[in-house]
Amino acid sequence: MDIQALLEKGNWFHGHKCPAMPMGLRLSLAAMEALDVKQRAGAGELVALVELDADHCATCFADGVQVATGCTFGKGNIQKLHYGKWGLTLIDRRQNKAVRVAPRAEVMAETKKTEFIAKRKAGVPPTLIPDELSQPLVDRVMNMPAEQLYKISGVFDYTWESAPHTFESVVCNKCGEMVVKRNARVQDGRVLCIPCAGLV
Repeated sequence: MDIQALLEKGNWFHGHKCPAMPMGLRLSLAAMEALDVKQRAGAGELVALVELDADHCATCFADGVQVATGCTFGKGNIQKLHYGKWGLTLIDRRQNKAVRVAPRAEVMAETKKTEFIAKRKAGVPPTLIPDELSQPLVDRVMNMPAEQLYKISGVFDYTWESAPHTFESVVCNKCGEMVVKRNARVQDGRVLCIPCAGLV
């Protein structure tokens, strides 16, 4: 894969420059190489398990994973494990094999000492941080030797079982919108979506 083209696509998809999105790209490509995967997932051939949680730094990592692997939230083949870490386990369902890769703590620690992170901690949106602060961090991640940037496991057996997509749906009797049947609720004989049932 052309890593520069992926970086450009990643920047477009992600919307701003930062070191975490390219970290997701690099680690994903390493995982794909270890599994001998030649192309992004077009459907559910690959599954990405990212160890991110919500509302912590560098969750931008997941966008790099999506761009590189083709595992997307829309396809349902990427999942957050909510560990509050930046590890990635990539599963090749065709081979029933997987590999785990994670950034080295010292690399993350050095990034945290930068003016870019100081501004982010102060609440400055990443889109307002000038390129002269973000680009060197992107370049560092993209150019750092693999053995310095991340650690990677050996390939191991992993069978991923997933339920087939449901196509069953009904119309909510209150808002008139379509809702997946298993998510509908019945109240007083009326079929309701979760919001109309007052369950949010």
